[in-house]
Amino acid sequence: MSNLNASAGWPEDFCGCVRLFPLPNLVLFPQVVQPLHIFEPRYCEMLSDALAQDKLIAMALLQKDWESQYQNCPPIAPTVCVGKIVSHTPTEDGRHNILLVGMKRARIVEELEAERSFRQARVEVLEDLYDPEDAVGRPALMQRLQELFSHFVPEGLAAQESFKQLVGKQLPLGILTDTITYALNLPLEIKQQLLAEHNVDIRCRILTRCLEQQLKNDSSESCGFTPDDFPPKFSEN
Repeated sequence: MSNLNASAGWPEDFCGCVRLFPLPNLVLFPQVVQPLHIFEPRYCEMLSDALAQDKLIAMALLQKDWESQYQNCPPIAPTVCVGKIVSHTPTEDGRHNILLVGMKRARIVEELEAERSFRQARVEVLEDLYDPEDAVGRPALMQRLQELFSHFVPEGLAAQESFKQLVGKQLPLGILTDTITYALNLPLEIKQQLLAEHNVDIRCRILTRCLEQQLKNDSSESCGFTPDDFPPKFSEN
């Protein structure tokens, strides 16, 4: 893969403000592609605004007890993933199907006063941090992660071949960690923790410990995915 830098397609004049799309069951990661079906009027307005401007939408995870406040402004996790719309298909009944590719981690600095029906926030972009002090041990860290991940790849020639292609692309550790985290059926709290961690080595160690614990408990069913889910799509940018 010649260039997997998520900056490709990122607006040079990014103003630091994003549209928020809170959901209770999704944590998006950079470089993966997420299909979304949009139908609520406020989010249809959000989509129209995004398509007319920078095509950016920030996916945010709703926090606990969001149900009672859903129509207003329920609390969301402070770290989001800003994605870019790469495909949009309107339906005859006024709904929309889109593909959103994750672009950047971002930390919410402040939520803006509501001027539209959808929520917006000012954010600080979090670039992947590769600590020079961890450079020597990073290859071993990557190898260990790949070894653990191989235990969770479903049986079948297609899935195994996809796994070989994924680990054979020599992806940067940050992208590999994000791709594996997105693919696995981990608890949302763990996924959110991994999204919030922009130090790549720490992020990989957290995921590694999670997979080791899953194997130790012999509970791979709770941390698996189906062949149709693997490999997760990610951007070739």
